[in-house]
Amino acid sequence: MGPRRHAAAAIAALGLILTTSGVSEAQPLTPKQSEAAATYERALGDFKAVLAERRRQIDARQPLPNLPGQALYLARVAVISSYKDLTDAVPSRIGKPNKFEIPPAYFDADIEPLIDEYGKLFDVMEAPPADAQNSATPFRDVVDLAVAIARAKGLAPVHAEAAGRISLGLFFAETNGKQNVRNGRSNTYMGSFQTGPSEDRNGRRKWEAIKPEIATLDPALNARDDKEEARARGTDHRFNHWTNVRDGLMNAHAEIFREIPAIVKTLPDPIDQMKLFELIQIVPTPTRSALKSGDLLNYRVSSPTVMKHLRNNSIFAFGQADRARTSASFREILGAMWLFNRKFERAMAKYAELKGR
Repeated sequence: MGPRRHAAAAIAALGLILTTSGVSEAQPLTPKQSEAAATYERALGDFKAVLAERRRQIDARQPLPNLPGQALYLARVAVISSYKDLTDAVPSRIGKPNKFEIPPAYFDADIEPLIDEYGKLFDVMEAPPADAQNSATPFRDVVDLAVAIARAKGLAPVHAEAAGRISLGLFFAETNGKQNVRNGRSNTYMGSFQTGPSEDRNGRRKWEAIKPEIATLDPALNARDDKEEARARGTDHRFNHWTNVRDGLMNAHAEIFREIPAIVKTLPDPIDQMKLFELIQIVPTPTRSALKSGDLLNYRVSSPTVMKHLRNNSIFAFGQADRARTSASFREILGAMWLFNRKFERAMAKYAELKGR
């Protein structure tokens, strides 16, 4: 049995859809439309094949390639991109809404099971190492640390609480709210806040600088920090949930907490606030410049490197029209971050649950 037929059989065993609805035959397709349909079918077939291959390797406990999630990620991008090109060429192919809240012009709801399988494979590939130091209260930790840091930066209680809510959104954006995970697409970024070694060290240095103030403001949190620091001694701090969240926030976001009063005025939607802080993670320099500009939403980026980083994080990544963009305003960037919406909605629900207790 050839590799493609083997892959198809494996997908069939998962109960997944092997064919998609054909383009309406009411009118003949133009050559451009036919090409778009064929490109999508090829991308979909490739996606099914790589899903099946990785599932077979995992179930057989075979060694996985380096960066085992990268091929899956690129295949998923190709499916969404080619579907958007197809619906641009044949608007009648835009279908029903989907549970992932992806705009229907980008995604055929009939292939939802494939994305479910994609997520399950990443759960396996990114499972925490055996010696990871979990927390019994991972969500509360994120909020408590962010609030304490914001207070140490001089924020009023209402804005410190906003820092906690925003930081919980970052946890969901980076890892879907899973602590101490690895990274199927990188050998550098690890842990609950997905930091690299240098970012982790930088965050630890910054934390030490404000720790005396933290001890005064919140003695109980400071005692917890001492306990976790002792627990993590001699290990990779990125695989202790508490220390990774703490150092990740201190490295990239703590200085921006001071801007929260102005940010919430410009962006009253809490999800937009989370998106902006996620951009501090993705493209920190232009995001800081935009905040300093006095006209955040209209601040425009045009650097090819910045646009590449955005695309590598699923922003302007799908379809020829989006990928042809050479610049974007922050208003447009926030609007293009629709793949983050579902994660941030989950963060909002978890935050409400924590506050309800």
